[in-house]
Amino acid sequence: MKTYVLDASALFAFLQKKPGAYRVNGLLKEAMHGRARVLMSAVNYGEVYGLVLRQHGPEQALTVVQAVSPLPIEVLDATPQRACKASDVKFRHKLYYADGFAAALAIEHKATLVTSDSDFRKLGHSFPVVWLKA
Repeated sequence: MKTYVLDASALFAFLQKKPGAYRVNGLLKEAMHGRARVLMSAVNYGEVYGLVLRQHGPEQALTVVQAVSPLPIEVLDATPQRACKASDVKFRHKLYYADGFAAALAIEHKATLVTSDSDFRKLGHSFPVVWLKA
């Protein structure tokens, strides 16, 4: 079974129907039918919440959480081991700390990262990537 890791930009694209939303929707449908796993770090999930909170306020942020919760996205905790791995990736590839969590999760689960964030190009070919925009 194929495993995907969403970073914040992927979930945000899906929620706002931005470029790549159709692709994320397809992956979520695969997961609903048991043909794929879709993972996300709690840190990246919190990034999306924080962005909506900042741009639209607490009511909309809560609405987003309620809309995302039934989706087949497994939100994984930021354990001490994952935090250290994320810091490692951040340090080696000069990424933002939160991006390090998505990359570390993709490495841990031998998964394909789903993103529209061009910063992940710094990782070269460390793992497969689905680019939501050029």
